[in-house]
Amino acid sequence: MSLPEAPPARPPTWVPDVPAEDPGAATGPWTPALAATCASAACLVLLVLGVLAARPDVAVLGAAPLVLAVRALRARPTGAVQARFEAGDDDPGAPSRAGRLHATLVLDGPARWGLVTTTRQGRAGAEVLVRAVGGRRLPVVASTVRTGPQEIAAADVQGVGPDGASVAEPTPAVTRSTVVLPSTTPLLDLPLPQRLRGLTGPHESRRPGEGGGLRDVHPWVPGDRLRRIDWRVTARRSPDLSELYVRREHAQAEAVVVLVVDSRDDLGPDPRTWRGSVAPRPQDATSLDRARQAAASLARAYLERGDRVGLDDLGVRRRPVPPGGGRRQLDRIRHALALTAPEGEPAARLRPPRLPSGALVVVFSTFLDEESAQVAARWRTAGHRVVAVDVLPRVRAAGLYDRERLALRMMTLTREDRMAELVDQDVELVTWRDEPAVALRVLARRAQRRAGAGVPR
Repeated sequence: MSLPEAPPARPPTWVPDVPAEDPGAATGPWTPALAATCASAACLVLLVLGVLAARPDVAVLGAAPLVLAVRALRARPTGAVQARFEAGDDDPGAPSRAGRLHATLVLDGPARWGLVTTTRQGRAGAEVLVRAVGGRRLPVVASTVRTGPQEIAAADVQGVGPDGASVAEPTPAVTRSTVVLPSTTPLLDLPLPQRLRGLTGPHESRRPGEGGGLRDVHPWVPGDRLRRIDWRVTARRSPDLSELYVRREHAQAEAVVVLVVDSRDDLGPDPRTWRGSVAPRPQDATSLDRARQAAASLARAYLERGDRVGLDDLGVRRRPVPPGGGRRQLDRIRHALALTAPEGEPAARLRPPRLPSGALVVVFSTFLDEESAQVAARWRTAGHRVVAVDVLPRVRAAGLYDRERLALRMMTLTREDRMAELVDQDVELVTWRDEPAVALRVLARRAQRRAGAGVPR
Protein backbone atom coordinates (compact mmCIF):
# COMPACT_ATOMS: atom_id res chain seq x y z
CA MET A 1 0.00 0.00 0.00
CA SER A 2 1.65 3.21 -1.12
CA LEU A 3 0.85 6.86 -0.64
CA PRO A 4 2.46 8.54 -3.66
CA GLU A 5 4.16 11.88 -3.37
CA ALA A 6 7.00 13.59 -5.19
CA PRO A 7 10.35 11.95 -4.17
CA PRO A 8 12.99 14.21 -2.62
CA ALA A 9 16.33 15.14 -4.15
CA ARG A 10 18.18 13.45 -1.27
CA PRO A 11 16.77 10.76 1.03
CA PRO A 12 16.08 11.77 4.62
CA THR A 13 16.34 9.35 7.47
CA TRP A 14 13.49 8.70 9.85
CA VAL A 15 13.30 7.76 13.49
CA PRO A 16 10.01 6.20 14.69
CA ASP A 17 10.26 7.66 18.17
CA VAL A 18 6.54 8.54 18.32
CA PRO A 19 4.54 5.48 19.43
CA ALA A 20 1.47 4.36 17.59
CA GLU A 21 -1.90 5.29 18.97
CA ASP A 22 -4.16 2.82 20.75
CA PRO A 23 -5.70 0.22 18.44
CA GLY A 24 -8.98 1.27 16.90
CA ALA A 25 -11.89 -1.14 17.20
CA ALA A 26 -15.29 -1.13 15.56
CA THR A 27 -17.88 -0.82 18.33
CA GLY A 28 -21.09 -1.05 16.29
CA PRO A 29 -22.88 -4.33 15.36
CA TRP A 30 -22.50 -6.16 12.09
CA THR A 31 -25.28 -5.07 9.74
CA PRO A 32 -26.44 -6.45 6.37
CA ALA A 33 -24.74 -4.89 3.41
CA LEU A 34 -26.82 -2.66 1.16
CA ALA A 35 -26.31 -4.97 -1.82
CA ALA A 36 -27.37 -8.01 0.21
CA THR A 37 -30.46 -6.19 1.49
CA CYS A 38 -31.53 -5.11 -1.99
CA ALA A 39 -30.92 -8.58 -3.42
CA SER A 40 -32.91 -10.25 -0.62
CA ALA A 41 -35.82 -7.85 -1.20
CA ALA A 42 -35.78 -8.57 -4.92
CA CYS A 43 -35.72 -12.34 -4.32
CA LEU A 44 -38.59 -12.04 -1.85
CA VAL A 45 -40.65 -10.13 -4.44
CA LEU A 46 -39.98 -12.86 -7.04
CA LEU A 47 -40.97 -15.53 -4.57
CA VAL A 48 -44.26 -13.80 -3.73
CA LEU A 49 -45.05 -13.15 -7.39
CA GLY A 50 -44.33 -16.77 -8.28
CA VAL A 51 -46.66 -18.02 -5.55
CA LEU A 52 -49.46 -15.60 -6.47
CA ALA A 53 -49.13 -16.29 -10.19
CA ALA A 54 -48.79 -20.07 -9.72
CA ARG A 55 -45.43 -19.97 -11.44
CA PRO A 56 -43.05 -22.41 -9.73
CA ASP A 57 -40.18 -21.48 -12.05
CA VAL A 58 -40.38 -17.81 -10.95
CA ALA A 59 -40.65 -18.80 -7.29
CA VAL A 60 -37.56 -21.03 -7.57
CA LEU A 61 -35.58 -18.15 -9.08
CA GLY A 62 -36.24 -16.07 -5.97
CA ALA A 63 -36.15 -18.84 -3.36
CA ALA A 64 -32.60 -20.14 -3.90
CA PRO A 65 -30.77 -16.77 -3.61
CA LEU A 66 -32.99 -15.83 -0.66
CA VAL A 67 -31.97 -18.98 1.22
CA LEU A 68 -28.30 -18.26 0.55
CA ALA A 69 -28.68 -14.66 1.74
CA VAL A 70 -30.41 -15.75 4.96
CA ARG A 71 -27.69 -18.34 5.55
CA ALA A 72 -24.94 -15.74 5.07
CA LEU A 73 -26.64 -13.27 7.41
CA ARG A 74 -27.06 -15.95 10.11
CA ALA A 75 -23.30 -16.69 9.86
CA ARG A 76 -22.20 -13.07 10.15
CA PRO A 77 -19.42 -12.38 12.69
CA THR A 78 -20.10 -10.95 16.12
CA GLY A 79 -16.71 -9.69 17.30
CA ALA A 80 -15.04 -6.32 16.77
CA VAL A 81 -12.55 -5.45 14.05
CA GLN A 82 -9.31 -3.88 15.33
CA ALA A 83 -6.62 -1.92 13.51
CA ARG A 84 -3.32 -0.51 14.74
CA PHE A 85 -0.05 0.80 13.37
CA GLU A 86 3.37 -0.64 14.14
CA ALA A 87 6.86 0.41 13.13
CA GLY A 88 8.02 -0.66 9.70
CA ASP A 89 10.29 -3.62 9.11
CA ASP A 90 13.18 -1.38 7.97
CA ASP A 91 16.08 -0.64 10.26
CA PRO A 92 15.18 2.72 11.88
CA GLY A 93 18.85 3.69 11.98
CA ALA A 94 19.44 3.24 8.23
CA PRO A 95 18.63 5.84 5.56
CA SER A 96 15.25 5.42 3.89
CA ARG A 97 15.34 4.68 0.20
CA ALA A 98 14.02 7.36 -2.13
CA GLY A 99 12.79 9.43 0.80
CA ARG A 100 10.16 6.91 1.90
CA LEU A 101 8.62 6.38 5.33
CA HIS A 102 7.49 2.91 6.33
CA ALA A 103 4.91 1.56 8.77
CA THR A 104 2.85 -1.60 9.16
CA LEU A 105 -0.94 -1.67 9.52
CA VAL A 106 -2.09 -4.69 11.57
CA LEU A 107 -5.68 -5.98 11.20
CA ASP A 108 -7.27 -8.27 13.81
CA GLY A 109 -10.80 -9.60 14.28
CA PRO A 110 -13.35 -12.03 12.85
CA ALA A 111 -13.74 -10.30 9.48
CA ARG A 112 -13.22 -12.29 6.30
CA TRP A 113 -12.28 -9.16 4.38
CA GLY A 114 -11.26 -5.64 5.29
CA LEU A 115 -11.85 -2.42 3.37
CA VAL A 116 -8.82 -0.24 4.22
CA THR A 117 -8.91 3.50 3.52
CA THR A 118 -5.74 5.55 4.10
CA THR A 119 -5.12 9.29 4.10
CA ARG A 120 -2.06 11.42 4.74
CA GLN A 121 -2.09 15.02 5.94
CA GLY A 122 -5.71 15.37 4.84
CA ARG A 123 -5.03 14.08 1.31
CA ALA A 124 -6.71 10.95 -0.03
CA GLY A 125 -4.49 7.91 -0.26
CA ALA A 126 -5.21 4.29 -1.13
CA GLU A 127 -8.45 2.32 -0.73
CA VAL A 128 -8.03 -1.45 -0.97
CA LEU A 129 -9.99 -4.60 -0.11
CA VAL A 130 -7.76 -7.22 1.54
CA ARG A 131 -8.33 -10.71 2.89
CA ALA A 132 -8.23 -10.59 6.70
CA VAL A 133 -8.83 -14.19 7.81
CA GLY A 134 -6.58 -14.85 10.81
CA GLY A 135 -5.26 -11.26 10.85
CA ARG A 136 -3.25 -9.34 8.28
CA ARG A 137 -0.14 -7.16 8.24
CA LEU A 138 -0.08 -4.52 5.50
CA PRO A 139 3.03 -2.44 4.70
CA VAL A 140 2.30 1.27 4.30
CA VAL A 141 4.81 3.40 2.39
CA ALA A 142 4.70 7.20 2.07
CA SER A 143 7.06 9.45 0.09
CA THR A 144 8.16 12.76 1.58
CA VAL A 145 10.43 15.72 0.96
CA ARG A 146 9.80 17.25 4.38
CA THR A 147 11.73 16.93 7.61
CA GLY A 148 10.65 17.16 11.22
CA PRO A 149 7.59 15.67 12.95
CA GLN A 150 5.00 14.49 10.47
CA GLU A 151 2.30 11.90 9.94
CA ILE A 152 3.11 8.76 7.97
CA ALA A 153 -0.53 7.80 7.37
CA ALA A 154 -4.00 7.59 8.92
CA ALA A 155 -6.19 4.57 8.26
CA ASP A 156 -9.65 3.24 9.07
CA VAL A 157 -10.86 -0.30 8.38
CA GLN A 158 -14.37 -1.62 7.70
CA GLY A 159 -14.86 -5.35 8.21
CA VAL A 160 -16.69 -7.38 5.56
CA GLY A 161 -18.36 -10.71 6.45
CA PRO A 162 -18.71 -13.94 4.45
CA ASP A 163 -19.82 -13.48 0.85
CA GLY A 164 -19.95 -9.72 1.47
CA ALA A 165 -23.41 -10.06 3.01
CA SER A 166 -22.59 -8.11 6.19
CA VAL A 167 -20.34 -5.23 7.14
CA ALA A 168 -19.10 -3.77 10.40
CA GLU A 169 -18.88 -0.17 11.48
CA PRO A 170 -15.60 1.45 10.37
CA THR A 171 -12.93 1.55 13.04
CA PRO A 172 -11.84 4.89 14.48
CA ALA A 173 -8.98 6.35 12.45
CA VAL A 174 -5.55 5.23 13.64
CA THR A 175 -2.42 7.22 12.80
CA ARG A 176 1.31 6.72 12.82
CA SER A 177 3.70 9.66 13.25
CA THR A 178 7.47 9.90 13.08
CA VAL A 179 10.33 12.40 13.21
CA VAL A 180 12.20 12.72 9.91
CA LEU A 181 15.81 13.73 10.46
CA PRO A 182 17.43 16.10 7.95
CA SER A 183 19.78 14.62 5.39
CA THR A 184 23.30 15.89 4.81
CA THR A 185 25.16 17.13 1.75
CA PRO A 186 28.89 16.46 1.27
CA LEU A 187 30.97 19.62 1.70
CA LEU A 188 34.59 20.25 0.77
CA ASP A 189 36.60 23.13 2.24
CA LEU A 190 34.98 25.08 5.05
CA PRO A 191 35.65 28.55 6.49
CA LEU A 192 37.29 28.80 9.90
CA PRO A 193 36.83 31.36 12.68
CA GLN A 194 39.27 34.20 13.08
CA ARG A 195 40.64 32.65 16.25
CA LEU A 196 41.26 29.01 17.03
CA ARG A 197 40.96 27.64 20.54
CA GLY A 198 42.51 24.92 22.63
CA LEU A 199 45.92 23.27 22.76
CA THR A 200 45.02 20.49 20.35
CA GLY A 201 42.83 20.05 17.31
CA PRO A 202 42.86 19.49 13.55
CA HIS A 203 44.03 22.99 12.50
CA GLU A 204 47.41 24.66 12.63
CA SER A 205 47.56 27.90 14.61
CA ARG A 206 50.19 30.66 14.80
CA ARG A 207 51.07 29.90 18.41
CA PRO A 208 54.21 27.91 19.16
CA GLY A 209 53.59 24.39 20.30
CA GLU A 210 53.62 20.83 19.01
CA GLY A 211 51.98 18.89 16.25
CA GLY A 212 51.91 21.54 13.50
CA GLY A 213 54.27 22.56 10.75
CA LEU A 214 57.73 24.07 11.09
CA ARG A 215 57.65 27.50 12.71
CA ASP A 216 61.36 28.34 12.81
CA VAL A 217 64.82 27.16 13.92
CA HIS A 218 65.97 28.85 17.10
CA PRO A 219 68.97 28.56 19.44
CA TRP A 220 68.34 26.22 22.31
CA VAL A 221 67.12 27.85 25.52
CA PRO A 222 66.27 26.31 28.88
CA GLY A 223 62.92 24.56 28.58
CA ASP A 224 63.41 23.24 25.04
CA ARG A 225 63.33 19.50 24.71
CA LEU A 226 66.47 17.71 23.64
CA ARG A 227 64.63 15.62 21.08
CA ARG A 228 63.87 18.80 19.13
CA ILE A 229 67.53 19.54 18.46
CA ASP A 230 68.19 19.79 14.72
CA TRP A 231 71.66 18.31 14.41
CA ARG A 232 72.08 19.24 10.73
CA VAL A 233 71.48 22.92 11.39
CA THR A 234 73.64 22.75 14.50
CA ALA A 235 76.52 21.16 12.53
CA ARG A 236 76.22 23.79 9.82
CA ARG A 237 75.95 26.84 12.06
CA SER A 238 78.02 25.71 15.03
CA PRO A 239 80.56 23.06 13.99
CA ASP A 240 82.22 23.15 17.40
CA LEU A 241 78.82 22.50 19.09
CA SER A 242 79.15 25.64 21.13
CA GLU A 243 75.47 26.35 20.50
CA LEU A 244 72.56 24.00 19.80
CA TYR A 245 69.61 24.76 17.51
CA VAL A 246 66.12 23.36 17.93
CA ARG A 247 63.15 23.11 15.56
CA ARG A 248 60.03 24.87 16.82
CA GLU A 249 56.56 24.00 15.52
CA HIS A 250 53.12 25.55 15.39
CA ALA A 251 50.50 24.38 17.88
CA GLN A 252 47.37 22.50 16.83
CA ALA A 253 43.99 24.02 17.72
CA GLU A 254 40.29 23.49 17.11
CA ALA A 255 37.51 25.65 15.74
CA VAL A 256 34.26 26.41 17.58
CA VAL A 257 31.24 26.75 15.27
CA VAL A 258 27.77 27.86 16.38
CA LEU A 259 24.88 27.15 14.01
CA VAL A 260 21.97 29.57 14.46
CA VAL A 261 18.66 28.63 12.81
CA ASP A 262 15.88 31.19 12.35
CA SER A 263 12.77 29.04 12.85
CA ARG A 264 10.28 31.91 12.65
CA ASP A 265 9.70 31.40 8.91
CA ASP A 266 8.60 28.17 7.24
CA LEU A 267 7.97 29.30 3.67
CA GLY A 268 7.42 27.30 0.50
CA PRO A 269 8.17 28.24 -3.11
CA ASP A 270 4.65 29.64 -3.66
CA PRO A 271 4.36 33.23 -2.32
CA ARG A 272 0.59 32.84 -1.92
CA THR A 273 1.21 30.49 1.02
CA TRP A 274 3.46 32.94 2.92
CA ARG A 275 0.53 34.56 4.75
CA GLY A 276 -0.12 31.33 6.64
CA SER A 277 -3.76 30.92 5.63
CA VAL A 278 -2.81 28.25 3.06
CA ALA A 279 -0.28 25.54 3.90
CA PRO A 280 2.55 24.80 1.43
CA ARG A 281 2.10 21.77 -0.77
CA PRO A 282 3.45 18.55 0.77
CA GLN A 283 5.70 17.94 -2.25
CA ASP A 284 7.49 21.30 -1.80
CA ALA A 285 10.47 21.63 0.53
CA THR A 286 10.16 24.76 2.67
CA SER A 287 12.78 27.21 3.87
CA LEU A 288 12.92 25.47 7.26
CA ASP A 289 13.57 22.14 5.53
CA ARG A 290 16.48 23.74 3.69
CA ALA A 291 17.76 25.30 6.92
CA ARG A 292 17.68 21.91 8.65
CA GLN A 293 19.54 20.25 5.80
CA ALA A 294 22.12 23.04 5.58
CA ALA A 295 22.77 23.07 9.34
CA ALA A 296 23.03 19.26 9.49
CA SER A 297 25.47 19.25 6.56
CA LEU A 298 27.74 21.85 8.14
CA ALA A 299 27.56 20.15 11.53
CA ARG A 300 28.61 16.82 10.04
CA ALA A 301 31.44 18.36 8.01
CA TYR A 302 32.93 20.25 10.98
CA LEU A 303 32.50 17.38 13.44
CA GLU A 304 34.17 14.92 11.08
CA ARG A 305 37.21 17.22 11.04
CA GLY A 306 37.44 17.27 14.82
CA ASP A 307 35.93 20.70 15.53
CA ARG A 308 33.27 21.59 18.10
CA VAL A 309 29.76 22.53 16.94
CA GLY A 310 26.79 24.01 18.83
CA LEU A 311 23.22 24.91 17.86
CA ASP A 312 20.90 27.79 18.76
CA ASP A 313 17.50 29.02 17.57
CA LEU A 314 16.50 32.64 17.02
CA GLY A 315 12.77 31.93 16.99
CA VAL A 316 12.44 30.08 20.30
CA ARG A 317 14.00 30.95 23.63
CA ARG A 318 15.20 27.65 24.96
CA ARG A 319 18.50 26.26 26.14
CA PRO A 320 20.83 25.91 23.14
CA VAL A 321 22.88 22.83 22.32
CA PRO A 322 26.35 23.66 23.71
CA PRO A 323 29.38 23.19 21.46
CA GLY A 324 30.72 19.67 21.50
CA GLY A 325 32.33 17.05 19.32
CA GLY A 326 31.88 13.46 18.29
CA ARG A 327 29.21 11.30 16.70
CA ARG A 328 26.76 11.73 19.56
CA GLN A 329 26.93 15.51 19.13
CA LEU A 330 25.90 15.12 15.49
CA ASP A 331 22.94 12.94 16.49
CA ARG A 332 21.98 15.48 19.14
CA ILE A 333 22.11 18.36 16.65
CA ARG A 334 20.14 16.52 13.95
CA HIS A 335 17.41 15.58 16.40
CA ALA A 336 17.23 19.16 17.72
CA LEU A 337 17.02 20.45 14.13
CA ALA A 338 14.18 18.03 13.33
CA LEU A 339 12.18 19.35 16.29
CA THR A 340 12.77 22.99 15.33
CA ALA A 341 9.52 24.63 14.21
CA PRO A 342 7.71 27.98 14.42
CA GLU A 343 6.02 28.41 17.79
CA GLY A 344 3.62 31.33 17.73
CA GLU A 345 4.67 34.95 17.70
CA PRO A 346 8.32 35.19 18.80
CA ALA A 347 9.24 37.78 21.39
CA ALA A 348 11.58 40.59 20.41
CA ARG A 349 15.18 40.09 21.52
CA LEU A 350 16.90 42.88 23.39
CA ARG A 351 20.32 41.44 22.63
CA PRO A 352 21.65 38.56 20.54
CA PRO A 353 22.34 35.18 22.19
CA ARG A 354 25.69 34.82 23.92
CA LEU A 355 28.34 32.88 22.03
CA PRO A 356 31.73 31.40 22.93
CA SER A 357 34.68 33.69 22.38
CA GLY A 358 36.15 33.53 18.89
CA ALA A 359 33.40 31.28 17.49
CA LEU A 360 32.39 31.09 13.84
CA VAL A 361 28.68 31.95 13.58
CA VAL A 362 26.56 30.54 10.74
CA VAL A 363 23.06 32.06 10.53
CA PHE A 364 20.38 30.22 8.50
CA SER A 365 17.48 32.52 7.63
CA THR A 366 15.29 33.86 4.85
CA PHE A 367 16.20 37.45 5.85
CA LEU A 368 12.69 38.68 5.12
CA ASP A 369 12.78 40.94 8.18
CA GLU A 370 15.33 42.98 10.06
CA GLU A 371 15.82 40.89 13.19
CA SER A 372 18.02 38.10 11.81
CA ALA A 373 20.12 40.61 9.86
CA GLN A 374 20.57 42.86 12.89
CA VAL A 375 21.62 39.94 15.08
CA ALA A 376 24.18 38.82 12.48
CA ALA A 377 25.56 42.37 12.22
CA ARG A 378 25.91 42.65 16.01
CA TRP A 379 27.85 39.40 16.16
CA ARG A 380 30.17 40.68 13.43
CA THR A 381 30.66 43.94 15.34
CA ALA A 382 31.56 41.90 18.42
CA GLY A 383 34.45 40.31 16.51
CA HIS A 384 32.97 36.99 15.40
CA ARG A 385 33.30 35.77 11.86
CA VAL A 386 29.69 35.51 10.59
CA VAL A 387 28.43 33.56 7.58
CA ALA A 388 24.82 34.22 6.53
CA VAL A 389 23.15 31.33 4.68
CA ASP A 390 20.09 32.25 2.60
CA VAL A 391 17.62 29.32 2.74
CA LEU A 392 14.67 30.86 0.88
CA PRO A 393 13.49 28.42 -1.85
CA ARG A 394 13.40 29.44 -5.47
CA VAL A 395 10.16 31.43 -5.77
CA ARG A 396 7.49 30.39 -8.28
CA ALA A 397 5.87 33.53 -9.61
CA ALA A 398 3.71 31.80 -12.23
CA GLY A 399 -0.01 32.25 -11.66
CA LEU A 400 0.27 35.39 -9.51
CA TYR A 401 -1.98 38.38 -10.01
CA ASP A 402 -0.50 41.76 -10.90
CA ARG A 403 -0.83 43.08 -7.34
CA GLU A 404 0.80 39.91 -6.00
CA ARG A 405 3.66 40.25 -8.47
CA LEU A 406 4.15 43.89 -7.43
CA ALA A 407 4.20 42.97 -3.73
CA LEU A 408 6.67 40.16 -4.41
CA ARG A 409 8.91 42.51 -6.37
CA MET A 410 8.94 45.12 -3.59
CA MET A 411 9.70 42.49 -0.96
CA THR A 412 12.47 41.03 -3.12
CA LEU A 413 14.10 44.44 -3.54
CA THR A 414 13.92 45.12 0.21
CA ARG A 415 15.44 41.73 0.93
CA GLU A 416 18.26 42.25 -1.57
CA ASP A 417 19.07 45.65 -0.03
CA ARG A 418 19.14 44.08 3.44
CA MET A 419 21.52 41.36 2.32
CA ALA A 420 23.72 43.90 0.53
CA GLU A 421 24.02 45.82 3.80
CA LEU A 422 25.14 42.62 5.50
CA VAL A 423 27.88 42.19 2.92
CA ASP A 424 28.94 45.81 3.48
CA GLN A 425 29.24 45.03 7.20
CA ASP A 426 31.69 42.18 6.40
CA VAL A 427 29.12 39.40 6.86
CA GLU A 428 29.85 36.68 4.30
CA LEU A 429 26.84 35.47 2.31
CA VAL A 430 26.07 31.97 0.98
CA THR A 431 22.94 31.00 -0.96
CA TRP A 432 22.12 27.39 -0.20
CA ARG A 433 20.11 26.77 -3.37
CA ASP A 434 23.09 27.66 -5.64
CA GLU A 435 26.04 25.25 -5.19
CA PRO A 436 26.70 25.81 -1.47
CA ALA A 437 29.81 23.59 -1.46
CA VAL A 438 31.48 25.84 -4.03
CA ALA A 439 30.54 29.03 -2.16
CA LEU A 440 31.91 27.65 1.13
CA ARG A 441 35.15 26.64 -0.57
CA VAL A 442 35.52 30.18 -1.92
CA LEU A 443 35.08 31.58 1.60
CA ALA A 444 37.65 29.13 2.98
CA ARG A 445 40.25 30.05 0.37
CA ARG A 446 39.52 33.76 0.72
CA ALA A 447 40.41 33.55 4.40
CA GLN A 448 43.62 31.68 3.61
CA ARG A 449 44.77 34.46 1.28
CA ARG A 450 44.60 37.07 4.04
CA ALA A 451 47.67 37.23 6.22
CA GLY A 452 46.94 35.69 9.58
CA ALA A 453 43.26 34.96 8.80
CA GLY A 454 41.72 31.97 10.47
CA VAL A 455 44.31 31.83 13.27
CA PRO A 456 45.17 34.05 16.24
CA ARG A 457 48.19 36.26 16.08
